[in-house]
Amino acid sequence: MNLEDVTFTQVGGLKTACIGRQQLVDLMAHRVNQFRNNEADTPMLVFSSNGQSISIANSDKKMCDMLNKADILHADGQSVVSFSKFFSARAIPERTATTDTFHDVPGMYAETLNHFLLGGTQLVLEKCRHQMQSRYDNFKVVGTHHGFFPELDEERLVEKINAANPDVLWVGLGKPKEQLFCLRNKHKLKVPVIITCGGCYNFVSGDYKRAPALMQKVGLEWLFRALTEPRKLLWRYLTTNPHAIYCVIKHRYFNRLSSVE
Repeated sequence: MNLEDVTFTQVGGLKTACIGRQQLVDLMAHRVNQFRNNEADTPMLVFSSNGQSISIANSDKKMCDMLNKADILHADGQSVVSFSKFFSARAIPERTATTDTFHDVPGMYAETLNHFLLGGTQLVLEKCRHQMQSRYDNFKVVGTHHGFFPELDEERLVEKINAANPDVLWVGLGKPKEQLFCLRNKHKLKVPVIITCGGCYNFVSGDYKRAPALMQKVGLEWLFRALTEPRKLLWRYLTTNPHAIYCVIKHRYFNRLSSVE
């Protein structure tokens, strides 16, 4: 599957890809093969959308513009899938949680890919590297770098990433820092795929716990996370979730002439 085959729909003002987990992996693999065959020289930029993203994008035009500059904006949150079924012209088939994608790439694509992990603490990155390389023979980590660096150091960091020659660069710096980094450096990075991943490394390392499968399925993973980290997340979800619902309805019924639709 390549980018030209992807159908998009608008969810809360964000141009979101109507793809499932296997299709996202196929898109990433296709771009890697294009690079290897000298058929492409520009990274495919993959961002994610959830309720928080929709809320922030509708409060901050710069954030909205950044998210819409991705080649693929996928439904990281189950809420985005549900919103698309009721308030978008096209339905998104399933959630493509980034934490799942991290495992889906080696699980759904047999060839070995080289990965660079950017973001988080060095300890978490080393735990993540060990977990993934122990579990998957075809997941090779060729480099890591913590997420605590000033913008002035980005040129040297880009050189480090390019020297490692990864197929996939995972950027876990949190919103909006990870989007800003990707957009600033997209044309300097010689990487087939750049994908943002938020706090994904912490889930892989075991520092964060995922919700039970049933809560994930019905779209309540946010509640599980809010209850496990109330000081950090409860207020955020209680404010962004209702706002996201309002924004989705607003865009559906008051912006019918959107170019995406």
